[in-house]
Amino acid sequence: MKSKIHELTKINRFNVSKHLKSLLFATALFIGATSFMSAQSKIAHINKQELIKAMPAYAAAQAEIEKLGKTYEAQFQDSLKEIDSKVKQYNAEAAAQTEDENLKRMKEVEGMKQSLAQYQQQMNQDLSKKEYDLLKPILEEADKAIQAVAKAQGFQYVLDAGMLIVADGKDLMADVKAHLKI
Repeated sequence: MKSKIHELTKINRFNVSKHLKSLLFATALFIGATSFMSAQSKIAHINKQELIKAMPAYAAAQAEIEKLGKTYEAQFQDSLKEIDSKVKQYNAEAAAQTEDENLKRMKEVEGMKQSLAQYQQQMNQDLSKKEYDLLKPILEEADKAIQAVAKAQGFQYVLDAGMLIVADGKDLMADVKAHLKI
């Protein structure tokens, strides 16, 4: 009789242990699924380019860059006209000049063209640097605002909507604009 009770106790422990394992497994699945669902709700998106273009500082920076670009373009066009007039003058006088003088003038024009090409390259570098210097603080301000709004609303990830194929989640644009007062 004792061995029969001992055997039944072992079987009951085995069944209880089996049911306990099943219950723990089901609980773990439930917790995992709940965590997965809450993690999905912690993702938002924003079109950062659109936000930056809506910022007043961006319009001011673009106007300044455009003004500088027009100034450089005017200087470039003046230099180009100067080279053009010199070429016309030298071509008109070429028949009356010696071959050495014409060669000397041709080298002078080539030197002017090279200088103009270097100026154009320097102009493009200056414009790029100016654009970077003006836009960097605007980008940093946008990033800080996005981070502040995301943190305040409990989002762990914010994706750039400009790169998303499907964007059904929370759009932070209105909230970030409100944060920036724009």
